[in-house]
Amino acid sequence: MPELPEVETIARALQNGGRGGLPIPGRVILDSDLRWERTLATPSPSIFNKQINDQVINKIDRRGKFIQIHLTNYVLLIHLRMSGDIRVEENNLSGQKQPLKTHDRLVLVLDQNLRVAFNDTRKFGRAWLVDDPRKVTGKLGPEPLDETLTPQDFFQRLQKHRRQLKPLLMDQHFLAGLGNIYTDEALHMSHLHPLIISDQITPQRSELLLLSIRRVLKEGIRLNGASIDWIYRDGSFQDMCKVYQKTGNPCQTCGTTIERIHVGQRSTHFCPTCQVMITVD
Repeated sequence: MPELPEVETIARALQNGGRGGLPIPGRVILDSDLRWERTLATPSPSIFNKQINDQVINKIDRRGKFIQIHLTNYVLLIHLRMSGDIRVEENNLSGQKQPLKTHDRLVLVLDQNLRVAFNDTRKFGRAWLVDDPRKVTGKLGPEPLDETLTPQDFFQRLQKHRRQLKPLLMDQHFLAGLGNIYTDEALHMSHLHPLIISDQITPQRSELLLLSIRRVLKEGIRLNGASIDWIYRDGSFQDMCKVYQKTGNPCQTCGTTIERIHVGQRSTHFCPTCQVMITVD
């Protein structure tokens, strides 16, 4: 957490306004406040402060789980990791400077009395200020919602690996943006067991899997992501989950009890009837 739909929701709010904040394109960065140095992966804090000051924010978008803030001469990338969030708020209210929150790690002071705060309780999140975002994102796999990723391309990518399916789908070098929640839901929708070996999947099942991935991600974006824990509280996709964190509940498709196993040190939820562990035909 957050995964692609949550990151997309935050990026859209920064670009267009939302989540209680105003849009930030067109704003000038007047100053920065790095409150925990290890949040910044590159460059050094002193260089960062010199480079980011007076930059104009042009647009905000997303690549995989990275938020990309495009500036006049640079791109600021932020990866939220386990507990990160970004908010836009007034810097001063009624003539008084607004206090920052306890876990704010990086703050950008903008013109027109605004600031952007990167809050990260667990300190796993990172930021990069680079001239080319591909220096950070260049090894990511394709975007699952990119229509240039055809069913044939996706099948060929699966065939190039002999790995358990769920860990492969969550590998950001294979496909950018999927995490635990949406992978579990897509596998259930496509009736594929999380431990099936990727090169055993037929073209037909591969196409269904890609369609399922896109459906759950689009629904996640529509619902502003999932609010599973105390970190991210803006979404409602959790109300639509069929298997994720449904251990012990009956499957909504067949009535079988949902089970939980550990795959690659991650909890994995599935229906043993809908997602039978067999070599697919």
